[in-house]
Amino acid sequence: MKKLIFSLAILALAVVACQPNSDEVVPNQEVATIDMSDFYVYTDSDLEKHSSDAKNNKCQSMKVLNRLLKENPGLENRMFDIEKHTRTYIYFKGKPKNPGGGNGGGNTPTPIPTPYTGTITIPVVVNILEDPAHPVSQAHIVSQIAILNDDFNNNNSNTGNVPLEFASLVADTEITFTLAAVNRKASSKSEWGTNDAMKLASEGGIDATDPAHNLNLWVCEIGGGILGYAQFPGGALATDGVVIGSDFLGENTAGGQYGHGRTATHEVGHWLNLRHIWGDGRCRQDDFVADTPSSDGANYGCPSYPTVNCKSNDMTMNYMDYTDDNCMYMFSNGQNDRMRTIFASGGSRVSFVQ
Repeated sequence: MKKLIFSLAILALAVVACQPNSDEVVPNQEVATIDMSDFYVYTDSDLEKHSSDAKNNKCQSMKVLNRLLKENPGLENRMFDIEKHTRTYIYFKGKPKNPGGGNGGGNTPTPIPTPYTGTITIPVVVNILEDPAHPVSQAHIVSQIAILNDDFNNNNSNTGNVPLEFASLVADTEITFTLAAVNRKASSKSEWGTNDAMKLASEGGIDATDPAHNLNLWVCEIGGGILGYAQFPGGALATDGVVIGSDFLGENTAGGQYGHGRTATHEVGHWLNLRHIWGDGRCRQDDFVADTPSSDGANYGCPSYPTVNCKSNDMTMNYMDYTDDNCMYMFSNGQNDRMRTIFASGGSRVSFVQ
């Protein structure tokens, strides 16, 4: 979307301490004033018309976020801090630590490292609340892990269809997912809703497994035509993770056009701090990513190219839109930078790489 506006004021040469046990360092030669004036957490998603049509309820992450913000007043401040950390790292990416000179007085500037460099491996714990009417097989699980790996490593077979306009922006995030465990529990509930009950054994669900080091993925009948939802960074560890409707996990014929595993890709994107590509608002509301075009709403189905909104061509094939599973097939380089900042020193998911 529109480029983030960074207002830089060089205040002093300062050293910012990095967290222990981390190879990443916070940019430490300049202190910047980062413009946070466009930051938002609450959206008008609660005003959307509820519908049993899956396309209208595809992702409930923003509605769940609105609920969590109301229940936990401290969450907004935590998310503000996470966003400021993200913007700071993105601003300083590739900038020299010592402009005009290198370490030790040399003439070669030392580049500041990427928000996080190298591959990232994320263990996935799959927690299944089993409903006989919506079975989840081992094949569904295995295929979902494979789909996540394809999508986050630019191996989606449809990526060759990316229009030339966006071809140079396609990211290989180098994030790999491994299946750590599968937990199954019989359930008589026909609908779990979105109040996180499936994440708590005390409410009939399954407790998260070491969420500081595992992505917990709950699979159940959510109900209401809802495909899935995720918890953004900054929320409580006990409920941290992603929820997927039983019919939409992996390659699953019961899921129809949403039965090819992209609900998980989309929701894991939220878990890694990506917003919807249209910013959940009108043309001036941002997803905080510089290389994604402005838009004023979701796209559905398989839109033709170009689809124009806000005087630019929509990146309808982005995983963070609402198009059919087979019609989404890219993350952008800007989204990759955004995801990687949360694994850097001081990042909200640094525990996954320490």
